[in-house]
Amino acid sequence: MASPLEPFAVRAGEGTQLQTPTGDTVHVKTNTVDTNGSMTVMEFVISPKNGPALHTHVRDDEVWYVLEGDFRFKAGAAMFRIGTGGMAFGPRGAPHAFQNVGDEPGRLLVVTTPSGAERLFEDYAKLLPGPVSPDQLSALGHANWVEFVGPPLGVSDPL
Repeated sequence: MASPLEPFAVRAGEGTQLQTPTGDTVHVKTNTVDTNGSMTVMEFVISPKNGPALHTHVRDDEVWYVLEGDFRFKAGAAMFRIGTGGMAFGPRGAPHAFQNVGDEPGRLLVVTTPSGAERLFEDYAKLLPGPVSPDQLSALGHANWVEFVGPPLGVSDPL
């Protein structure tokens, strides 16, 4: 039987800060250990017009809550434009990507279930500083249940 979890809180600005493969920032607010594998919670700061490549999570569902800014999300065949206070959902297996379409940095709260999504960013950090090749990034994704399947929205679906 799993050990019981203890309540906890994470204040603004707290959490493990890591760089994303797109050069943006992620604060891991809670991870696999903290939640006994139930979820990962991360806060992303995404620069204007930026976002990740189209990718698929093999084992986790993902919720994106816009804390600040204007974003568009592609999940499967659906495309959503969501501003501050809105959210979108991407089920496991659905190719998805997002893009900050505003002129200022935007902030996303991302919740994945089950946990484990933070591992991609932790493993990526181990390769820094220095360039990370597409093959290295693909291998990192594969090791962490993420398959990169296409370019970022700014390339595939320019505004």
